[in-house]
Amino acid sequence: MASRVPLGLFLGFVGVVIFGATLPATRLALTGFDPAFVTFARAAMAGVLAAPLLMLRERSLPRAPGVLRDLLVVVASLIFAFPLLMGMATATVPVAHAGVVLGLLPLATVAGAAALAGERPSRAFIGLSLLGAGVVVAFALRNGGADRFGFGDMLLVLSVVACGIGYPVSARLARHMEAWEVISWALVLALPLTIPLTLLIFPANMAAAPALAWAGLGYVAVMSQFIGFFFWNAGLAMGGISRVSQVQLLQTFVTVGLAWPINGEAPDLETVLFAAAVVGIVALGRGAKVRRAAVAP
Repeated sequence: MASRVPLGLFLGFVGVVIFGATLPATRLALTGFDPAFVTFARAAMAGVLAAPLLMLRERSLPRAPGVLRDLLVVVASLIFAFPLLMGMATATVPVAHAGVVLGLLPLATVAGAAALAGERPSRAFIGLSLLGAGVVVAFALRNGGADRFGFGDMLLVLSVVACGIGYPVSARLARHMEAWEVISWALVLALPLTIPLTLLIFPANMAAAPALAWAGLGYVAVMSQFIGFFFWNAGLAMGGISRVSQVQLLQTFVTVGLAWPINGEAPDLETVLFAAAVVGIVALGRGAKVRRAAVAP
């Protein structure tokens, strides 16, 4: 297991970089489409890609106990709840600010890993997790987070809760199937809902949507909703949910950095220094123990 941790951390980081562009890309998509359409369309588009991939690889749904139940949890949390809540939130708050709130994702994932996947982080690991979250919260407060906390931020907090449930369950599923299959089966199971809902709210002025809105929609469909989970689920399964989740502390700063070229929101030296501190905390966390206890399927 120890030899798989570095690879798990690397795969998790690749996933974080891909996910880090989700907020800026969603912001672009919202210049031409509403949040509900973006949510359903991205899932439908990704599902249309996932179905032939499963057929080409001749994969059948595993019959292990609890697999279907867990896939439905992934559908509810990562395909519907998170994208919809995030899309509604990013329509009202700056991308960089939203990225800061989502910096609480690692803590939520650690809690979910303990409750749903049988992981037992050591006190040292929990302390480093709290320290990392504290750095992110301090970054938020120094950048006006305290006086701008409102409805959009509440939606983001709820999206964090959704991921805190969906990520550990996805990693638990990766014990029964390959990481790419987890998101693929979830997307296929969601197609009977995502395709009709997409068609139901299909914009009448679709052709009038700007090219950047289409680019944003394409990114969140192909990369954020599909390809990113190939790396992220594999990383969680290999390196451990709690340990790899700490790499997500960097997602805030990836998002802030990408918000500069994509949305024109430039980071400053303070952001770079906070990001460097988070990198140090994640590195320290590699040496802290995380035990895996038995968990019911």
